[in-house]
Amino acid sequence: MFESTMPIIVVPQGAEYKAVCRGLTAKQNVIPIPVGGQAAIRYLQTCQDKLWNPQVKVLVMGLCGSLRDRFKVGDIVLYEECVYQTKVQQCDRFTAELYAHLQDKVSLVKGMSCDRVICSAKEKLHLSEISGADVVDMEGFAALEFFQQAGVEVAMLRVVSDDSEHDIPDLTSAINSDGSLQPLPLAISMIRQPIAATRLIRGSLQGLKVLEEVTAFLFAKQNV
Repeated sequence: MFESTMPIIVVPQGAEYKAVCRGLTAKQNVIPIPVGGQAAIRYLQTCQDKLWNPQVKVLVMGLCGSLRDRFKVGDIVLYEECVYQTKVQQCDRFTAELYAHLQDKVSLVKGMSCDRVICSAKEKLHLSEISGADVVDMEGFAALEFFQQAGVEVAMLRVVSDDSEHDIPDLTSAINSDGSLQPLPLAISMIRQPIAATRLIRGSLQGLKVLEEVTAFLFAKQNV
């Protein structure tokens, strides 16, 4: 698909980065970024000599949470736009190119970025009602804004890893200001809500599997 201009892939560090790399059979430029908007921006600024190139396309990949009951764990979504507080970023023509290729494998959505993990089903419903968003992440808006300001074509493709109908553990306290995860607070959060933790783990594993498969479909010409 990308025979003429292979895009740079930008994906949150950790399990999401590893899943994307497993889906690649050829050498591909994959940049792992920290979790969270501010941490992601600080890191991307250190790479800007490589990234601020109008000849380059960027594909932001990763997992997301559903804000609507029609988007289930394992669904692949392609952002048309992303909101953060009162600001909106529209996705560009690279999105249309991806959509034409993926067709019925993907749904076009309105995304939303938050500074913390949205963990309760009640809050997910509230956010969908006030924003009109379909899915939520933590660094998508920041990445879109960074690359669009650089004049770089950018698209965002994500996989749903938790649904809108159930709570997940509150992991906000486990995320450092630099976007890394702290193992002990993470473990404590999971232990405090074992049912929600089991659901999160199961959904994350399913989402990561699909993330690997859609990466292979796009870059290794394998079928999802």
